[in-house]
Amino acid sequence: MDRKIIIIVAVVAATLVILSIAIAVPVALKNNEAELTSMEKARQWMKETPLIDGHNDLPWQFKNGVNNEISKVDFNEKPSWNPTHTDIPRLRQGLVGAQFWAAYTTCDSQYKDSIRHVLDQIDVIKRMCDMYPETFEFVTSTQGIREAFENGKIASLIGVEGGHNFQSSLAVLRMLYELGTRYITVTHSCNTPWADNWREDETGDPPEFDGLTPYGERVIKEMNRLGMLVDLSHVSKDTMLDILNLEDQPPVIFSHSSAFAVCGSYRNVQDDVLPRVKENGGVIMVNFYTKYINCPPMNISDDTSYATLAQVAQHINYIKDNCGIECVGLGSDYDGVGTVPEGLEDVSKFPDLIAYLIDGGWEESDIKALLGNNLLRVFEAVEKYSADHKNILPDETTFTNK
Repeated sequence: MDRKIIIIVAVVAATLVILSIAIAVPVALKNNEAELTSMEKARQWMKETPLIDGHNDLPWQFKNGVNNEISKVDFNEKPSWNPTHTDIPRLRQGLVGAQFWAAYTTCDSQYKDSIRHVLDQIDVIKRMCDMYPETFEFVTSTQGIREAFENGKIASLIGVEGGHNFQSSLAVLRMLYELGTRYITVTHSCNTPWADNWREDETGDPPEFDGLTPYGERVIKEMNRLGMLVDLSHVSKDTMLDILNLEDQPPVIFSHSSAFAVCGSYRNVQDDVLPRVKENGGVIMVNFYTKYINCPPMNISDDTSYATLAQVAQHINYIKDNCGIECVGLGSDYDGVGTVPEGLEDVSKFPDLIAYLIDGGWEESDIKALLGNNLLRVFEAVEKYSADHKNILPDETTFTNK
């Protein structure tokens, strides 16, 4: 046979082999994936995309349980005080990839010593990461989250819960950012001197500010300039809408809120806010607190201290269906609440929730959006906004009640 013909035949044969492999391998992988159980799929996808929980109050448990003396606690074991939803073995079992740890102080500290207390909480978070470097990696960026996850660490970030914690000082706000704070919840369950909180909606009392004041706009703009996520959990609906309607507002988060149409607590996000969240590109990270999960109108029960994993999924599905898959994330509020749903008793149970959603028809891309890709997208947009506005000088305005 002619040498050229032999070469051509060999090339054609090799090409056919390569094509058959190229076709067979994806088909085999798809068939293998189809054979996986929902729990096996959940755990596989959670190992590929970090589950980013928007809110865990463990630092507050350290404050109440051991007065911040965390050297007294072996976090490789279940803490002795109650409630306790979090420790290293359960975090690992739950495949938590990244965690916003809440630096929280009570509203009673407003106008008093809130700054000192929030610094104590930030210090606890950083010391915890230093004490367990094989588990936690303190990070402040999307790149940090991804690198920690790739290295098998739980990326640990700071979220300050409540705008009262910086005492209306933009200088203190900037210093909190320098210490690593990457979101601030605009209010907690009390007004700041520049924004209304959610309890006014619940009680029907006249709002103090009708949402956000002009100084409050300065606070939000300074957070945007810094690259700090704006968290709308705990604020009134008017405050939500005022912030969402600000010109050139980068995406916001709700670090631990659920769907008002499913459970009519004013801590949840109402239907007329959902379109604005979608337009803004923000994310609502669903809370697990039973009183924000099981209540009228859709979950009528005489016992609002009881809820189920299925009801949490109901909130997730409602936000997905009415705002878009890009709108939804997870913000458990573990260790910040006294009661959690059956089936979601602690941080080890995240895979159970993901498996339940897979059983309900959720596809891989949607699961990964929920797990962390939505939050990463929002965070990246805020980082980009800050980078694009780096030529803007810090706001030197001093707060005054006049």
